[in-house]
Amino acid sequence: MLSIIIPALDEEARIGECLARLQVMRRAGTELVVVDGGSRDATREAARAGADQVIESPRGRASQMNAGARAARGGTLLFLHADTLLPEGASAAIDRALRDRAWGRFDVRIAGNHPMLAVVATFMNARSRWTGIATGDQALFMRRAAFEQAGGYPAIPLMEDVAICKALKRVSKPACLRERVVTSGRRWEERGMLRTIVLMWRLRLAFALGADPARLARLYDGRAA
Repeated sequence: MLSIIIPALDEEARIGECLARLQVMRRAGTELVVVDGGSRDATREAARAGADQVIESPRGRASQMNAGARAARGGTLLFLHADTLLPEGASAAIDRALRDRAWGRFDVRIAGNHPMLAVVATFMNARSRWTGIATGDQALFMRRAAFEQAGGYPAIPLMEDVAICKALKRVSKPACLRERVVTSGRRWEERGMLRTIVLMWRLRLAFALGADPARLARLYDGRAA
Protein backbone atom coordinates (compact mmCIF):
# COMPACT_ATOMS: atom_id res chain seq x y z
CA MET A 1 0.00 0.00 0.00
CA LEU A 2 1.08 3.56 -0.70
CA SER A 3 0.80 6.00 2.21
CA ILE A 4 1.00 9.74 1.47
CA ILE A 5 2.24 11.74 4.45
CA ILE A 6 1.49 15.47 4.43
CA PRO A 7 3.12 17.68 7.08
CA ALA A 8 1.01 20.78 7.68
CA LEU A 9 1.23 24.00 9.68
CA ASP A 10 -1.42 26.72 9.37
CA GLU A 11 -2.57 25.30 6.01
CA GLU A 12 -6.32 25.74 6.49
CA ALA A 13 -6.58 27.59 3.16
CA ARG A 14 -4.75 24.89 1.17
CA ILE A 15 -5.15 21.50 2.84
CA GLY A 16 -8.68 20.95 1.54
CA GLU A 17 -7.66 21.40 -2.10
CA CYS A 18 -4.56 19.28 -1.58
CA LEU A 19 -6.61 16.39 -0.20
CA ALA A 20 -9.41 16.80 -2.74
CA ARG A 21 -6.95 16.19 -5.56
CA LEU A 22 -5.82 12.97 -3.86
CA GLN A 23 -9.24 11.39 -3.45
CA VAL A 24 -8.99 9.36 -6.67
CA MET A 25 -5.84 7.75 -5.29
CA ARG A 26 -7.51 7.30 -1.91
CA ARG A 27 -10.45 5.46 -3.46
CA ALA A 28 -7.94 3.20 -5.21
CA GLY A 29 -6.39 2.24 -1.86
CA THR A 30 -3.82 4.95 -1.07
CA GLU A 31 -3.73 6.04 2.56
CA LEU A 32 -3.65 9.79 3.32
CA VAL A 33 -2.02 10.88 6.59
CA VAL A 34 -1.96 14.56 7.61
CA VAL A 35 0.46 15.48 10.39
CA ASP A 36 -0.26 18.83 12.02
CA GLY A 37 2.58 20.63 13.75
CA GLY A 38 0.51 22.81 16.06
CA SER A 39 -1.53 24.95 13.69
CA ARG A 40 -3.21 28.05 15.07
CA ASP A 41 -5.95 27.88 12.44
CA ALA A 42 -8.46 25.16 11.47
CA THR A 43 -6.01 22.96 9.54
CA ARG A 44 -6.90 19.81 11.47
CA GLU A 45 -10.63 20.30 11.08
CA ALA A 46 -10.28 21.06 7.36
CA ALA A 47 -8.23 17.90 6.84
CA ARG A 48 -10.41 15.35 8.62
CA ALA A 49 -12.98 14.85 5.86
CA GLY A 50 -10.34 14.09 3.24
CA ALA A 51 -7.73 12.10 5.17
CA ASP A 52 -7.57 8.63 6.67
CA GLN A 53 -5.61 9.90 9.65
CA VAL A 54 -5.04 13.39 11.07
CA ILE A 55 -2.43 13.29 13.81
CA GLU A 56 -0.38 15.84 15.72
CA SER A 57 3.32 16.03 16.42
CA PRO A 58 5.85 18.62 17.56
CA ARG A 59 6.39 21.38 15.01
CA GLY A 60 9.05 20.80 12.36
CA ARG A 61 8.83 18.97 9.06
CA ALA A 62 11.31 16.29 10.13
CA SER A 63 9.44 15.36 13.31
CA GLN A 64 6.08 15.61 11.56
CA MET A 65 7.13 13.35 8.69
CA ASN A 66 8.68 10.82 11.06
CA ALA A 67 5.45 10.78 13.08
CA GLY A 68 3.46 10.27 9.89
CA ALA A 69 5.69 7.38 8.85
CA ARG A 70 5.17 5.70 12.23
CA ALA A 71 1.40 6.06 11.95
CA ALA A 72 1.13 5.07 8.28
CA ARG A 73 0.20 1.51 7.33
CA GLY A 74 1.73 1.39 3.85
CA GLY A 75 4.89 -0.33 2.74
CA THR A 76 5.62 2.61 0.42
CA LEU A 77 5.84 6.16 1.79
CA LEU A 78 5.40 9.41 -0.14
CA PHE A 79 6.12 12.72 1.61
CA LEU A 80 4.08 15.54 0.09
CA HIS A 81 3.99 19.25 0.91
CA ALA A 82 0.51 20.70 1.32
CA ASP A 83 1.12 23.17 -1.53
CA THR A 84 2.35 20.52 -3.99
CA LEU A 85 0.16 18.61 -6.46
CA LEU A 86 0.98 15.15 -7.79
CA PRO A 87 0.72 14.34 -11.51
CA GLU A 88 -1.85 11.94 -12.89
CA GLY A 89 -0.71 8.36 -12.67
CA ALA A 90 1.64 9.10 -9.76
CA SER A 91 0.93 5.81 -7.99
CA ALA A 92 1.70 3.72 -11.09
CA ALA A 93 4.85 5.74 -11.75
CA ILE A 94 6.04 5.10 -8.20
CA ASP A 95 5.32 1.36 -8.51
CA ARG A 96 7.40 1.18 -11.69
CA ALA A 97 10.23 3.17 -10.17
CA LEU A 98 10.46 0.98 -7.08
CA ARG A 99 10.83 -2.24 -9.04
CA ASP A 100 14.59 -1.73 -9.13
CA ARG A 101 15.18 1.26 -6.84
CA ALA A 102 14.47 1.81 -3.15
CA TRP A 103 13.49 5.46 -3.39
CA GLY A 104 13.01 8.37 -5.75
CA ARG A 105 11.50 11.74 -6.51
CA PHE A 106 9.58 13.60 -9.23
CA ASP A 107 10.64 16.45 -11.45
CA VAL A 108 9.01 19.72 -10.38
CA ARG A 109 7.24 22.64 -12.00
CA ILE A 110 6.87 25.81 -9.94
CA ALA A 111 3.53 27.56 -10.32
CA GLY A 112 3.50 31.35 -10.36
CA ASN A 113 3.71 34.46 -12.52
CA HIS A 114 7.43 35.20 -12.53
CA PRO A 115 9.19 33.91 -15.69
CA MET A 116 12.27 32.95 -13.65
CA LEU A 117 10.29 30.23 -11.85
CA ALA A 118 10.62 27.97 -14.88
CA VAL A 119 14.38 28.51 -14.86
CA VAL A 120 14.57 27.70 -11.14
CA ALA A 121 12.63 24.47 -11.68
CA THR A 122 14.84 23.45 -14.60
CA PHE A 123 17.98 23.89 -12.51
CA MET A 124 16.40 22.08 -9.53
CA ASN A 125 15.56 19.08 -11.69
CA ALA A 126 18.97 18.99 -13.36
CA ARG A 127 20.89 19.43 -10.11
CA SER A 128 18.85 16.69 -8.46
CA ARG A 129 19.39 14.29 -11.34
CA TRP A 130 23.14 14.98 -11.28
CA THR A 131 23.69 14.84 -7.50
CA GLY A 132 21.01 12.37 -6.43
CA ILE A 133 19.84 14.91 -3.85
CA ALA A 134 16.22 16.09 -3.98
CA THR A 135 14.20 18.76 -2.19
CA GLY A 136 10.95 18.20 -0.35
CA ASP A 137 9.16 20.06 -3.15
CA GLN A 138 9.93 17.09 -5.42
CA ALA A 139 7.74 14.66 -3.42
CA LEU A 140 10.21 12.11 -2.11
CA PHE A 141 8.95 8.51 -2.09
CA MET A 142 10.56 5.34 -0.77
CA ARG A 143 10.03 1.83 0.44
CA ARG A 144 9.43 1.74 4.18
CA ALA A 145 12.44 -0.53 4.57
CA ALA A 146 14.65 2.10 2.91
CA PHE A 147 13.21 4.84 5.14
CA GLU A 148 14.02 2.78 8.21
CA GLN A 149 17.46 1.81 6.92
CA ALA A 150 18.23 5.51 6.38
CA GLY A 151 17.16 6.26 9.95
CA GLY A 152 14.20 8.42 8.96
CA TYR A 153 14.44 12.18 8.78
CA PRO A 154 17.14 13.60 11.07
CA ALA A 155 15.89 15.86 13.84
CA ILE A 156 17.17 19.10 12.34
CA PRO A 157 15.14 22.27 11.64
CA LEU A 158 16.28 22.70 8.02
CA MET A 159 17.86 20.63 5.23
CA GLU A 160 16.21 17.46 6.48
CA ASP A 161 15.40 16.56 2.87
CA VAL A 162 19.05 16.87 1.83
CA ALA A 163 20.17 14.83 4.83
CA ILE A 164 17.78 11.94 4.23
CA CYS A 165 18.70 11.85 0.53
CA LYS A 166 22.34 11.44 1.48
CA ALA A 167 21.41 8.54 3.74
CA LEU A 168 19.13 6.97 1.11
CA LYS A 169 21.90 7.12 -1.49
CA ARG A 170 23.74 4.57 0.64
CA VAL A 171 20.74 2.26 0.16
CA SER A 172 20.30 2.69 -3.59
CA LYS A 173 20.49 5.22 -6.40
CA PRO A 174 17.33 7.34 -6.66
CA ALA A 175 14.68 6.98 -9.33
CA CYS A 176 14.48 10.45 -10.90
CA LEU A 177 11.05 10.53 -12.51
CA ARG A 178 10.33 12.84 -15.44
CA GLU A 179 6.69 13.19 -14.38
CA ARG A 180 6.25 16.58 -12.73
CA VAL A 181 4.70 17.63 -9.47
CA VAL A 182 3.46 21.22 -9.35
CA THR A 183 4.50 23.23 -6.32
CA SER A 184 3.69 26.77 -5.26
CA GLY A 185 6.09 29.58 -6.13
CA ARG A 186 4.82 31.79 -3.30
CA ARG A 187 8.11 31.61 -1.38
CA TRP A 188 10.13 32.94 -4.32
CA GLU A 189 7.57 35.58 -5.34
CA GLU A 190 6.99 36.89 -1.81
CA ARG A 191 10.67 37.04 -0.83
CA GLY A 192 12.06 38.09 -4.19
CA MET A 193 13.41 35.80 -6.88
CA LEU A 194 17.10 36.70 -6.83
CA ARG A 195 17.23 37.03 -3.05
CA THR A 196 15.64 33.61 -2.56
CA ILE A 197 17.85 31.89 -5.15
CA VAL A 198 21.00 33.30 -3.57
CA LEU A 199 19.78 32.45 -0.06
CA MET A 200 19.00 28.83 -0.94
CA TRP A 201 22.37 28.29 -2.61
CA ARG A 202 24.09 29.91 0.36
CA LEU A 203 22.23 27.65 2.81
CA ARG A 204 22.98 24.51 0.80
CA LEU A 205 26.65 25.33 0.58
CA ALA A 206 26.86 26.15 4.29
CA PHE A 207 25.11 22.88 5.17
CA ALA A 208 27.50 20.91 2.95
CA LEU A 209 30.40 22.57 4.78
CA GLY A 210 29.02 21.52 8.16
CA ALA A 211 27.14 24.60 9.38
CA ASP A 212 24.71 24.23 12.26
CA PRO A 213 21.19 23.57 10.81
CA ALA A 214 19.64 25.63 13.62
CA ARG A 215 21.63 28.68 12.52
CA LEU A 216 20.67 28.03 8.90
CA ALA A 217 17.01 27.82 9.90
CA ARG A 218 17.25 31.27 11.49
CA LEU A 219 18.76 32.64 8.29
CA TYR A 220 16.04 30.98 6.23
CA ASP A 221 13.34 32.53 8.42
CA GLY A 222 14.97 35.95 8.19
CA ARG A 223 16.01 36.04 11.82
CA ALA A 224 19.42 37.08 13.06
CA ALA A 225 22.03 34.33 12.99
